Amino acid sequence: MASANESSGRSAARPVFWREPRMPQVELRYIDDGRETGYAPHSHMQWSLGAITAGESTFCYRQERHDVRAGELVLMNPDWIHACNPREHSPWAYFMMYVDTGWLTRLRFDAGLLPDENWQDMTTAVLYDRRWFDGYRRLAGCLLSPASPLLQKQTSLVEYLSALMHYLAAQPAAPSAPVPARLQQVAGYLDAHCLEDVSLDDLCALSGYSAGHLVRQFKQHFGITPHAYLINRRIQLGQHQLKTGTAIAEVALNMGFADQAHFQRAFKRLVAATPAQYRSK
Repeated sequence: MASANESSGRSAARPVFWREPRMPQVELRYIDDGRETGYAPHSHMQWSLGAITAGESTFCYRQERHDVRAGELVLMNPDWIHACNPREHSPWAYFMMYVDTGWLTRLRFDAGLLPDENWQDMTTAVLYDRRWFDGYRRLAGCLLSPASPLLQKQTSLVEYLSALMHYLAAQPAAPSAPVPARLQQVAGYLDAHCLEDVSLDDLCALSGYSAGHLVRQFKQHFGITPHAYLINRRIQLGQHQLKTGTAIAEVALNMGFADQAHFQRAFKRLVAATPAQYRSK
């Protein structure tokens, strides 16, 4: 049976997280009153697809800014920094779907959309075509319904994403500035050592940049500072542990935070939910 972190009665401003142990490739989040919800710039390890179901919001995606409203979809590549927040004092409701990158890569490869089983970023940031929004709502309804059998949920997910991947593959590609190799090396180092006490001196020695130049260049290409990048990675790893049922205090310790309160503040700022709301019951 599918698991959720809330009961079927959805309280205002409390996010609902849907997960199905037999479908580990997908996770769904829903909030029906997000006017007080706020995200700091962050990224996901998964490919993400959001549907605005009410109100308007501002979608900041790397160096771009989009005004989006009900009936539109927002798309986020893995590890691309973004933040989507409601217009001041306006209603806002949305779904977010997180799809495992490896699973989606295989789906695209099997469909003949990739030359090999290596992830390729997609250039589309916003979809305005109502067909895809309506299809998303039907898929979300199927996933959330206790009456839908597993096979129907799995089939609906594959059908919708397969069609969407074909559509996106036909869209014109937008040019993007490549990340310098030295900055990629810094990001890779932060990924590998995110649970350690990394110093700016370490990163400067690795890259050959001065401290000021490194911070400026890193933020220009990744959208956040090296420290924010490290914290974002810790929160991503913390989410994985919370989904397995690990105690919040233990996750905070495992992720290198000084205490549980520090972890909870960082988690709420990036996930717009508390660890208790996110954690599997």
